[in-house]
Amino acid sequence: MKKLLIFLFLIFFTCFISYSYSTYNEEKVLVFKISGTITIAHYEALLDAINIAKKENYNAVIILISTPGGSLDATLKIITLIENSPIPIIGYVYPPGSTAWSAGTYILMACHIAAMAPNTIIGSCQPVSYSPFGSTPINDTKIINALISLMSTQAKAHGRNETIAIKFITENLNLNDEEAFLYNVIEVRAKDINDLLNKIDGKEVNTIFGTIKLNTKNAIITEYSFRIRESMLNVISDPMIASILFLIGIIALIYGFSTPGHGGEIIGIISLILSLIGMGFDINIAGLIMMLGGAILLIYELMTPGFGFFGISGIILLVLGSLFIPPLSPEKWIISSEWYSTFTYTILLTAILFSSLFTLIIIKVIQVRRRKPIIGNMIGDIVTSTSDALPNEIAFVMYKGEYWQAKCKNGIKKGKKYKIIGKDGPVLILEEIDEI
Repeated sequence: MKKLLIFLFLIFFTCFISYSYSTYNEEKVLVFKISGTITIAHYEALLDAINIAKKENYNAVIILISTPGGSLDATLKIITLIENSPIPIIGYVYPPGSTAWSAGTYILMACHIAAMAPNTIIGSCQPVSYSPFGSTPINDTKIINALISLMSTQAKAHGRNETIAIKFITENLNLNDEEAFLYNVIEVRAKDINDLLNKIDGKEVNTIFGTIKLNTKNAIITEYSFRIRESMLNVISDPMIASILFLIGIIALIYGFSTPGHGGEIIGIISLILSLIGMGFDINIAGLIMMLGGAILLIYELMTPGFGFFGISGIILLVLGSLFIPPLSPEKWIISSEWYSTFTYTILLTAILFSSLFTLIIIKVIQVRRRKPIIGNMIGDIVTSTSDALPNEIAFVMYKGEYWQAKCKNGIKKGKKYKIIGKDGPVLILEEIDEI
C-alpha cells in the first residue's frame, strides 16, 4: 500500500512539473493597437503593455498600426519606449487597406521588425503647415533636418533602406507593402497576424539587452485592452474632439451666464476642463483670444434689447476661433494633409451648428423679453370662482383654463364671476361685478 502511494505521488508530481514547465514556457505574444490619431494616451497604454509583457514573459509585442499620424511628442515617446524595450517590438500595418502615414511611419521604422499587410501604405512624412484654408508642405530646414535625422537613424539601426526612409520626408514618398518589401524598408509581408507569427519565427532581433531569437510560431495571441483612464484620454486627446469640447464649453458658459440655473455653467466648465486636458494645456493663443472675444460679444448682445452687430460678430469670432484653437504647428503634429482637411470641415460644420443653435436661443430670449408682462395684462380680466370662501379667505378661481388662488374682501361664491383688480404674490385680488 505504501509503495502504491509513493508511486501515485511520483506520477502526480511528474505531471505537475511537466504542466508547470510547459505553462511557463508557453509561447505568447501581446497585440497592441494604434488606430486613429496618435496621442499621448497611446504612449501611456504602450508603456503599460510593455510592462505587462515583461512581467508575464511574453515573447513579443505586436503593434498594429492604422493611423493618419498624430502628436510628435507622443510619437517621440513611443519611439523611446520601443528603443528601450527588452521585449521585441514588431510593427505591423494592419488590417489590409490601412495606412501608417506620417507619425505611423516613424513608429514602424523604430520597431525591431517592420511588417505590412496586403494593400497597406506607409509614407507621407513631410510635415505640413495648417490653416483653415488648406495645408502646405513645410520646407524649413531646421524641422526637416531634425525629422530626417530621426528617420534615418531608425532605418540604419534596423538595417533598412535609409535612402528611401529619407524620401518619406523630403519627397513625401508613399509605398505600398510590395514596394516597401522590395526596397528593403520592411522585413515581412503577412496577410494576417498568424501568418506574421509564422514568418518572423526564428528571426533574431537586437534589443537594448542583446540579441533575442523569436519563438512565435503557434504562439498564443493576447490583445491588450486600454484601461478606462487611457481610453478616455485617447478620446479627448484627439484634436478634433478636444476642439469640439472647447467650442461646446464656451457656448455652454455663455448660455449659463445668460440664463442661470439651467446647468449651462456646469456643462461649460466640464467641457472646457476636458478639452484642456486633451490639448495638454497647449492652446493656440490667437484662437483662444478669438473665441473669448466672441463669447464676450455674445454676452454683451444678451444685455441689449435686440440682436445685431455684436451678436453676429461674436458668432463669426467663435467660428474662426474654433478653427485656430488646436496647437497644430508642424513641430507638434506630424499628420497627413488629408486629416487636416477632414478636421477643417468637421470643426467648421460643428461651429456653425452650435452657433446657429445659440442664435436661435438668443432670438427666443429676445422674444420673451419683448413680450408684454403677463401680470399687467391680467388686471381687469374676468375669472370664475370654483369654490366658496369667506371675506379675504383664499379660494380657487378659473382663469384662462388655469386654476389660480384668489381672494375678495366680500368673500367668494362658487360659480360667480369676479374682476381681477390686483395681485398679492401668487394670489389674485378680486372685486365683485354685477352680472345682468
